[in-house]
Amino acid sequence: MEGLNLIAHNDLKNPATEAYRVIRTSIQFAQAGKELNTLAVTSCMPNEGKSMTAANLAVVLTQAGKSVLLLDCDMRNPTVHKNFGLSNKLGISSCISMDTPLRAAVQATKVDNLYALTSGVIPPNPSELLGSERMRELLQEAREIYDYVLIDLPPVLPVADALVLGAVVDGVVLVIGSGEVKVDLARDVKKQLQHAGANILGVVLNKVRSEHHGYGYGYGYYYYYGSKGASNGEGK
Repeated sequence: MEGLNLIAHNDLKNPATEAYRVIRTSIQFAQAGKELNTLAVTSCMPNEGKSMTAANLAVVLTQAGKSVLLLDCDMRNPTVHKNFGLSNKLGISSCISMDTPLRAAVQATKVDNLYALTSGVIPPNPSELLGSERMRELLQEAREIYDYVLIDLPPVLPVADALVLGAVVDGVVLVIGSGEVKVDLARDVKKQLQHAGANILGVVLNKVRSEHHGYGYGYGYYYYYGSKGASNGEGK
């Protein structure tokens, strides 16, 4: 893989991989008879690890025998094409603005059953595109083809894009960088998402330092707090 260490794909026995499996299991328990086919991952601010979380979560979902489509809706700072070494000539923006068929824009990744729809050419009006009826149609079409549609959203605070799309997906996972975001700010982001109509499934606490574990990647630990209790896993 280029640009991103997909630990869940490259090292199945790593504690970080198990942490992503814990998140996967928590999401499955959160379903409780409800459909959770379209999932979004966002953060409060940039550089908290949401794209890494989305990519690795997509991988562990495929390891459970599911087909997954990863969408790059962080159209102001897209990374999926870089992380997976894919072309960004066609993507979400071309599907919406030029009516490019979904199947023509989707690309296979090197992970079995994991597919990607990159951002496409960065548009001048991401919020309008993400909030358009055509975007809703794309999501509906995708959910009929894939078991899970996993969306890498932009951070909540700099722009309104995450709020626009977070309201129309089945569930949202919020990634928070430990020591990087104050508690009051995180609570404000949670309220913004809820007021927009988002179904917050839980929180992943990222970049937690642990002196007694000698892991070399520096990613920290991940904790997932579901809506009906808490479960946690440790990873890099």
